[in-house]
Amino acid sequence: MNLEATRRRLTEKQADTVDRLTRAALEVLSREGFAGLTVRMVASAAGVGTATAYTYFSSKEHVVAEVFWRRLAAAPEPPQDGDRTTRAVAVLRQIAMLVADEPALAGAVTSALLGTDPDAAHLRLRIGAEIRRRLLLALGPDPDLDIVETLELLYAGALVRAGVGYVSYVEIADRLEKSARQVLPG
Repeated sequence: MNLEATRRRLTEKQADTVDRLTRAALEVLSREGFAGLTVRMVASAAGVGTATAYTYFSSKEHVVAEVFWRRLAAAPEPPQDGDRTTRAVAVLRQIAMLVADEPALAGAVTSALLGTDPDAAHLRLRIGAEIRRRLLLALGPDPDLDIVETLELLYAGALVRAGVGYVSYVEIADRLEKSARQVLPG
């Protein structure tokens, strides 16, 4: 899977810089929260200049969206055993649990992906396409696209609910499973 940053193709050295920046973003986020996070702080924590950080990331929303994208892209493909409902539920649970243990990151991802930064918006589309790909794979040949869209609406709404703190990500994963089982025939 392509893990290049959204703004440019990367050399090995540049990829290392982006990795350091995304790791530093997690450190700053856990300390300062999303409201306090700045690209300048991330650059400082990564040991790079602010201008260098802005070469790769247009905003704090872009950095956080990149962190989530990398987590999703690195997540293993869900198992292909079991029936299609079990496989689809596994996809939804995996997505919900990507940030379950990190409340600061979870809330930040919600804010970042709902924001208007064009680079974060680009990642939002990539994330949506990857989740759709995984759902299609789980549902098998000739899936009902209305069901796919309904499952996408379920996870999007569920992640927003969890991201704003109404329920935990573990609870939302359980709720997603229940809802998906109601939507999927059989």
